[in-house]
Amino acid sequence: MSHLFDVYPIYDIEPVKAQGSYLWDQNGTKYLDLYGGHAVISVGHCHPYYVDMLTKQLNAISFYSNSVKISLQEELAEKLGELSGYPDYKLFLCNSGAEANENALKLASFHNGRKKVISFTKSFHGRTAGAVAATDNASIVAPVNYKEHVTFLPFNDVQAAESGITDEVCAVIVEGIQGVGGINVSSDEFLQTLRRKCDETGAVLILDSVQCGYGRTGKFFSHQFSGIDPDIISMAKGMGNGFPIGGILISPKFKASYGMLGTTFGGNHLACAAGVAVLDIMKDENLLDNAAEIGDYLLKGIEEIGGYKELRGRGLMIGIEYDFPVKDLRNKLLFDYKMFTGVAGANTIRLLPSLALGKEEADQFLEALKKETSVAI
Repeated sequence: MSHLFDVYPIYDIEPVKAQGSYLWDQNGTKYLDLYGGHAVISVGHCHPYYVDMLTKQLNAISFYSNSVKISLQEELAEKLGELSGYPDYKLFLCNSGAEANENALKLASFHNGRKKVISFTKSFHGRTAGAVAATDNASIVAPVNYKEHVTFLPFNDVQAAESGITDEVCAVIVEGIQGVGGINVSSDEFLQTLRRKCDETGAVLILDSVQCGYGRTGKFFSHQFSGIDPDIISMAKGMGNGFPIGGILISPKFKASYGMLGTTFGGNHLACAAGVAVLDIMKDENLLDNAAEIGDYLLKGIEEIGGYKELRGRGLMIGIEYDFPVKDLRNKLLFDYKMFTGVAGANTIRLLPSLALGKEEADQFLEALKKETSVAI
């Protein structure tokens, strides 16, 4: 009998080895990883530079609290600011995307003294109290999770944003591209409207970049396609390539004070070593350009195959929606073609591979998709 609390549907596959864009199970079967464990694997599995950085750090010191100087935090902040295009923003480190959004909302409320939050339909911001209250999924909001302060507006609805964001609003939280909600891309006009309305009302604009950030779209953050600067940017997932780390980038308009935010494990030595390694690899191997190039290659290939209802996404964050449930298609890809993919809802295949994915791997997927969707159609 299992002693684990049974909250995850689990495939009977156990990866025991990984390299680049591939996994091997306990039987030696090789799988192409096009999902990266929910967009976490950003620079490829077991990258030698990443492994070396963590190994050296583990042999030196793995943890001490934020009561002492940790120079790796400063190195991470500097390199993140440079590569992301936000050198004047400050960094607060935590452990996960939910914590990042939790701290973003808390900081916003400290800043303007308000508590009303605007979120959007099909949003997902995490499972902790403040983050889950702003998530549009009633099934994961427990009675203890206070949510009366949150208003959900229609996603990508400019008129609703114009009327719904008032001077009572503390924060507006939005994903640049909705991940769990189905790879729904925020339009330029929508994000620009949110920025303008927040400026007019004093509300804080939070861009949840936990899934759509860290180079996945071909720009460091997906909102950069729209030419706006948020007040707070939350991130996690690809930030550590599998090591738990999250954070928020904070506009210079916010003033810090001792005790305002805090964390035990956030910014620990190992997490920062992982974070620095990821940024170094992204820069040295031009992975933002690769994400844009291979993403375009995949999107064009999927367009040529056709048979879908709607194709959405940017770079290596792709959603393929069909007019039929995709459970069988996903299982075919996994068990017949040995490819990990994800889903969003019942009808959408979700692709979130490593930013280092190559054309050879992309072609493997396109060939399998062509065979299976022609049968399904």
